[in-house]
Amino acid sequence: MEASSVTRRVLTKLDFRGWAWWQLDWVLRGYVGALTLTFVVLTCFAASQTTWHASDLRKFALLLGCGLVSVAATPRMAYIKGGVTRDFLTVWVLPIAVLLPPVYAMVTPIPLYLLTQWWVFRGLVYRRVFSVAALSLSYGAASLVFHAFPDSIAGPAIGTGTHALTWAVAVAVCEIIGGRGQNVMITAAVKIANPAIRLADIEFSRDAIQSDIAELDLSVLISVVVAVNPVLAVLGVPTVLLVRRFMMHAQLLAQARVDTKTGLLNASTWEEEATIEIARAVRTGSPLAVALVDIDHFKAVNDTYGHLVGDKALRAVTDGLRGQLRAYDLAGRFGGEEFAILLPHAREVDALNVAERLRVHIAGLSIPVRDDDDSGPSVRVTISVGVAALDGASRELTDMLAAADSALYHAKETGRNKTHVVTASAPAS
Repeated sequence: MEASSVTRRVLTKLDFRGWAWWQLDWVLRGYVGALTLTFVVLTCFAASQTTWHASDLRKFALLLGCGLVSVAATPRMAYIKGGVTRDFLTVWVLPIAVLLPPVYAMVTPIPLYLLTQWWVFRGLVYRRVFSVAALSLSYGAASLVFHAFPDSIAGPAIGTGTHALTWAVAVAVCEIIGGRGQNVMITAAVKIANPAIRLADIEFSRDAIQSDIAELDLSVLISVVVAVNPVLAVLGVPTVLLVRRFMMHAQLLAQARVDTKTGLLNASTWEEEATIEIARAVRTGSPLAVALVDIDHFKAVNDTYGHLVGDKALRAVTDGLRGQLRAYDLAGRFGGEEFAILLPHAREVDALNVAERLRVHIAGLSIPVRDDDDSGPSVRVTISVGVAALDGASRELTDMLAAADSALYHAKETGRNKTHVVTASAPAS
């Protein structure tokens, strides 16, 4: 019985029809599959054409070890946001590509991404495999280009004088080939998955350009240092970690502002920004409103279906907030199932309309219990909303929140799945 159960689990995992890759659109599925197959075939061919030397293996082991240390020190935060992840792995692939035969550069991504998947961040397996294939093929091509340069330009050693300069230029050319090639393959997949996405926003944003320049610069410098003496690669590890930390500074600041489970502003950040907005509204005489949102009977969802389904319901409400609010409204999570919303330039009637639209939208959601079965059992949730309008009155944030909380309490006490409004200058009705 035990063996039969284990066998069934193994066979289930081997059934490709259940893989996330198989659920992709056929064009994207074909593209990912073709690129992966090309990687396997070309890597095997490169291995068959390589003459193996102990000195090459030692150099490869040293550089790969430095790369693995760099991966192990990668913050999980680097992979949380979507888009093209800047993980600086190519900093270690490039010196391998220029100092060793192409097959070494082609197999290097395998252990690097295996460690990433196991130690840093569990992503979708087909995406990891695709990333390995893209990185392998692009830097395998870069390695071929470098070894095709005549010795007078590049060659197996860095040399001195003018040759050192041409050698470094050749390395830079190979990094551009490898880096651009990998980005083209990955952004092509992103475009196929979402034709509406603007590739310019991914490739030519300020952060992307800064990361590309830093990665190019660091890759060439480490390649030059390693070419002088491979043992010096050890000194490159802290440099890579420091540069990557610097490049992630903006992301780290952004993550410190948001609630990790919902992506909304956390309570302290929301209160800080709301205080500024209220002061501005009072100063300019502009209308403003605050709304407190609470998911009705949320504990019952967790108790009945488990916390994973509860988290799905939480995310569904969060997505509803983002979809129904204006771009300049501020939404934050106050903890548990309670949210706070600041509505600048909204009078009492406007705020009530926004809150009611949000309540109706959430009440109409059907949240599947199982991710892979939309036709199966589902969960429905409702929200209660309390609104307090400023309308130019000179009030503090604490007064606004107290009024909104009083309105929320009234909505919940009179049946839930309701919206109730209180002006900041009047008590709850």
